[in-house]
Amino acid sequence: MSVTTRATGELVLSAETLTRIRLALTRLGRRVRQHAGPGITPSQQSVLFSIERRGPVTLGALASLEGVQPPSITRCVGLLEGKGLVTREPGEEDRRLTRVRLSDEGHALLAEVRQQRNVWLASLAAQLTPAEQAQLADALPALERLVELSS
Repeated sequence: MSVTTRATGELVLSAETLTRIRLALTRLGRRVRQHAGPGITPSQQSVLFSIERRGPVTLGALASLEGVQPPSITRCVGLLEGKGLVTREPGEEDRRLTRVRLSDEGHALLAEVRQQRNVWLASLAAQLTPAEQAQLADALPALERLVELSS
């Protein structure tokens, strides 16, 4: 890994190193997302995780969170509702405003997806040397901080 030091003593990662980090995280993230539950697409799974993270959410807010157009999120939520994974409820202050929440089945599916992903990742991590496993664990605070900074 290429790290340089500025005159101020500040460490700087090289463009090559940053590219390798970005590609590794992107590829790993894509492969993790591919471990979805049966009968659910990665996009639908992402919507479920967003609903879980935000609690009951409007379709407009959900579309914004997912970076898609409202008609797309309406279709996706309709499919998820048809599978019994989400429910729609009228807004408390404005009954024209619909909020979407996870159903019990939606919560159960996300728990199953997390379990499957953890088993898959554990099987990969088991193939690393003890030193590589330690390096991965040591990198976790920095990776979590990058996520925090990106929010």
